[in-house]
Amino acid sequence: MRANLTVAELLAEGVRRLRAAPAGTEAAATAELDAQLLLSHVMAVARARLKSHPEELADPSHTQHYRRLLGRRAAGEPLAYLTGSRDFWSLTLKVTPAVLIPRPETELLVERALALRTAAAGCVADLGTGCGAVALALASERPRWQVVATDACADALAIARANAAALGLGRVELRQGDWYQPLRGECFDLLVSNPPYVAQDDPALETASLRHEPPRALTPGADALECLRTLARGAPRHLAPGGWLLLEHGATQGADVRRELVEAGFAHVRSHRDLAGHERMTEGQR
Repeated sequence: MRANLTVAELLAEGVRRLRAAPAGTEAAATAELDAQLLLSHVMAVARARLKSHPEELADPSHTQHYRRLLGRRAAGEPLAYLTGSRDFWSLTLKVTPAVLIPRPETELLVERALALRTAAAGCVADLGTGCGAVALALASERPRWQVVATDACADALAIARANAAALGLGRVELRQGDWYQPLRGECFDLLVSNPPYVAQDDPALETASLRHEPPRALTPGADALECLRTLARGAPRHLAPGGWLLLEHGATQGADVRRELVEAGFAHVRSHRDLAGHERMTEGQR
């Protein structure tokens, strides 16, 4: 293969390779967009420039790097891990295989938290923050809120810390520990979490994209509700009177999570649907 190619030739090559990816991988369905995103990442230019300068010759080192990334994408590796970033809410976040890739449906947690707490001041804790997506989105929208983000994984907290610094949101307090352990003796106006909620025997974990994401962020083990149950039962001790718990969960788990919240003594328990129409998160008030 030639190394000294134009942008147009590289994009065409990328589309061909990605469309030939094995059945079941996302790359074949999004080949054109993925080829553009990978080449713009490698060349450190906007996608618009690729379209406006198709005749531009790529540096041979860029071509080699691009082709390596195409191979990894065709094998099912998530695009966000290849480019090292993912957009969430109004933010661009650094991501690595140490953290779950933020999904659009998780923005529902942010939307509901902002709707439930309209006051300029407040205290919120994001449990299992991963790359910091939810905590940093809330901090960006409510500059006067005190935001605490916890995670049991030191590597994940390092990514969240880097994101906070890059976004100028260093006031978000990051703590290491399992669920409520780092919050001992403290109460908050809002508790939010997108915990692991996929059973370890769920075939979804064998899909090409999920195979590359950290298992600890996806599954609690045989009992898909284990983490959700822990969060529901422990929340009353860490919520101020009238405070809210917001939990993301699987598309078929709404009824189970509502039952857990009611049994834990919560009022105004209700689930909300994502853009696909699935019950994706449930909230309850102390």
